Amino acid sequence: MMLLIVAAGFGLMFLAHVAPFPFLLDAVAPAPSLWHVAPTDGPPTVYLTFDDGPNPTATPDLLDVLSSEQAVATFFLVDQHVTTETAPIIRRMFTAGHGVGLHSSTRKLMLMTPDELAIYLTEAADRIEHLAGSRPCPVFRPHAGWRSGQMYAGLAKIDHTLVGWGWGLWDFNWYRTPAAKGLATRLGNRISAGDIIVMHDGHHENPRADRRYTIEATARLVPALRARGFTFGTICDVAD
Repeated sequence: MMLLIVAAGFGLMFLAHVAPFPFLLDAVAPAPSLWHVAPTDGPPTVYLTFDDGPNPTATPDLLDVLSSEQAVATFFLVDQHVTTETAPIIRRMFTAGHGVGLHSSTRKLMLMTPDELAIYLTEAADRIEHLAGSRPCPVFRPHAGWRSGQMYAGLAKIDHTLVGWGWGLWDFNWYRTPAAKGLATRLGNRISAGDIIVMHDGHHENPRADRRYTIEATARLVPALRARGFTFGTICDVAD
């Protein structure tokens, strides 16, 4: 019996740090988190987010789709992928009214001290501002959702919000490349007002990953949602 209690305790502790949904740690953390946006009295709004860019082989085409559909989204950028080559892409995000936030290519950030994380994220934001001319809003999405008390303490130091996503509203497909049509259908069937959806226009290791499925899925998903009365917002407009 004692072993079961200990195992359950460890299981709860593990989930608190890695669950892809709000759990124990998020309820007591010193910085805010956002996993769902409370609906308002206006039209139902959903929040498209894209991780691991900017990707020079995919993000421009994705921006074309969003422009054609007159939809906004939020891009969570990996620091290593912010370069002089990708700076024009980031500038285009800002100009088009998209949200821009910070992301990470590694789970190791959850092991940083609060001061180390605060410095790391501040320097990443400084680099975006220097290269693209605008500063990302104060939001951060940890790699794969892995987070820690130290991470939250670091976010509190710089007044950043940790951003997650809705249950099942991601493009993970058990190590197989998602099919665009199936992905758009699955996400569309699950979405309700205030939901945060996460797809990938980049890859945390490969800065030029093939992300055609994301572009095509977005081109299918946006008009389907708009036909159901949804509008599109950015995380930067609603985060604390």
